[in-house]
Amino acid sequence: MISAVGVTLGILVHTIFAAFGLAIILRTSALAFLAVKFAGAGYLTYLGVKTLKDKSNFNFSLDKPKVGIVKIFVQGILSNVLNPKIALFFLAFLPQFVSPGHGSASIQMVYLGLTFALFGIIFLVLLGYFSGGIGLWLSNKQNFTEKIRWFAGSVLIALGFRLAFLERK
Repeated sequence: MISAVGVTLGILVHTIFAAFGLAIILRTSALAFLAVKFAGAGYLTYLGVKTLKDKSNFNFSLDKPKVGIVKIFVQGILSNVLNPKIALFFLAFLPQFVSPGHGSASIQMVYLGLTFALFGIIFLVLLGYFSGGIGLWLSNKQNFTEKIRWFAGSVLIALGFRLAFLERK
C-alpha cells in the first residue's frame, strides 16, 4: 500500500509532463503530432504483443524479503518517475480521450491524469491490502493468469490501433 502511494505520485509527475509538454507540441506542429501519435501507437502495440508473448510477467511468487517502508515508498516513486516507458505511455494514452471542442487540452489531460491516478491508487491500495490472499489464489490458477495476460495484451494492441487511426481535428 505504501508503494501504491509512491507509484501514484510518479503518475502525477507524468500527467503534468504529458499535459503541458504534449499540448505545446500538438498546438505547434502537425508533423510533431503525427510523430507522437505514431510513436505512441507503436509503443502501445509493442507492449500488447510483448504481453501476449512474455509469460514470465504473470508469474506470482509469495516468497519476498521484508523491506523498509521508506525504501518501498521511494521505489514506488522512482519506478514511475524514472521510467521513460511510462512517460511514453501517458503521451500515447491521455490524448486519445481529449476533445478539442471541450476546452483546453492541457486541463483535460490533467483532469484525465488525476482521474487515472485516483482509480490507480484505489486499485493499488486494495491490491496491496488483499495481495496475500490474491497472490496465493493466483499462484494456483495458471489458466486464469493466462486469460489476464491475453486480455491485457489485447487491450494494449487495440489502444495502439485506435491511436494510429486517430485524426487530428
